Order: sequence, then C-alpha cells, then structure tokens
Amino acid sequence: MNVYQNLAFGLKLRKMPKPKIEAAVQDAADILEIGDLLKRKPKQLSGGQRQRVALGRAIVRKPQVFLFDEPLSNLDAKLRVQMRAEIKKLHRRLAATMIYVTHDQVEAMTMGDRIVVLHEGIAQQVGSPVEVFERPANRFVGSFIGSPPMNFIEGNLNNGSFTGDELTISLNQHPLADKLVNGPVTLGIRPSDIQLAKDGHRMPLLVAEPLGDETVLHLGSDKSTLVAKVKDIITASPGDIVHLSFNIERLQLFDGTTGKRLD
Repeated sequence: MNVYQNLAFGLKLRKMPKPKIEAAVQDAADILEIGDLLKRKPKQLSGGQRQRVALGRAIVRKPQVFLFDEPLSNLDAKLRVQMRAEIKKLHRRLAATMIYVTHDQVEAMTMGDRIVVLHEGIAQQVGSPVEVFERPANRFVGSFIGSPPMNFIEGNLNNGSFTGDELTISLNQHPLADKLVNGPVTLGIRPSDIQLAKDGHRMPLLVAEPLGDETVLHLGSDKSTLVAKVKDIITASPGDIVHLSFNIERLQLFDGTTGKRLD
C-alpha cells in the first residue's frame, strides 16, 4: 500500500464514507507535512517519513489518548532529535493526552510534562522533569535521570561533614545542615555540580572527553571514579592532578540503608 492507503486503512475498516476518509487523511497529511508523499510506497520513504506516516495512522482516528511505545528507538541519533521536536509540536497542536514509554531518559526529560519513573514495574517517582532531576526520590531515580548519571559515594556523616572514598566535604552550607544526623549516608553529586578550582579537592585525571564547549572528566582511580561535566576546555593529561570544588547546596543525600533521599 502507498502512504494514502496506509493512512486510510483503519478508517476503511470502520466503513467510514469515502469523502470523510479523504478529508481525514488530507488533514493528517497537512498536520505532518507529508502531503507530497501520499503516493509513495514504504520502501521509498526515509525512517523519519515512515514515523510520520505511523503517527498519521493514529491521527486520522482522532483519538483522545495517544499511546507511544518507544517510537523513536529504530531511528538514528539525528532523526530522533528531529522527531522529538515534531511530536512535541504535534502535542501542542492536537491538545491530546500522550502517554510515551521510553528507556531514553533524554526523551523523557525533553518531551514530558510529567514523568513517571518505573523500576521493576513499580513507580518510583512522579513529577515534572525539573522536579525529578532536582529532587530524585531515591538513588535509582538519581542514577537514571541525568547524563552523565549522578555520582554516588558511600560514606558517613559526622558533625556536619561527609567522609567517604578519600573525600571529605563540609555540608555546613547544605539546605539540610540543621537536620543532619551522624551515621552512614550516600552522597549524590551531579557531574554538572562539580567545577574546576584553583585550590580544592585533588583528584587524578583518568580520561577527558571533550564535547566542544564542555568536557566530561573521569577522575579518581580504576576502583573508584568521579565524573565531572565542566564548562571548560581541558588541556590536562591522564595522571595529572585536577583541583575540584562542589556546589554544596545542590548535593543530594540518600539514606545509606533504604536509598531514599533525605529531606
């Protein structure tokens, strides 16, 4: 079948009158900007065009709820970015509820109004992308949302200071400073909350990954590493000592036993 026949297929099964089918198909084609593709066969379409046709087959039925099950997983990176934007524009235009399942946390963060993070079939947290990123309910959410993922360091709290893996950090400026209780805890540090400093925590550089205006640094030892994402071009070589500082107010603290975020 060509594109037009694919779009019309579900409506024909419902025995919809031909004029209404033509109107619905043309309306969907206009929304998705595929009007010039209606006579083409699937083998004549690119991956992104095929995805648009798949969306069109749903749009023509005018559903109240769209269900997406990893619709972009078979596309290359560039097409995924383009289709994310297309689906967001489609969402605004149709004003319909869309439930979107994905393993790609970047898709969830960029496309969702509200995110439900599932682990082994159990909802771990429900909230806006900002809420889930800034205040992860537990270690799993903290590790799943964010790229590169959050660093976790096991250690202990003692009189307002965290000590673990040869790293000691004063938490006197932390929002929970007045509530902290001595004992085992897991410290969560987003890579973006680590900055280079002239004089700070000393750690050897393992690998530097330049990303243009940012650099991802892998620091520490082969057994224990810390990942930082800094807005600098790094000229240091593996083995060089790098000085770091941490955004204390944004550090996350998780219960050492349950993994739940401390409030």
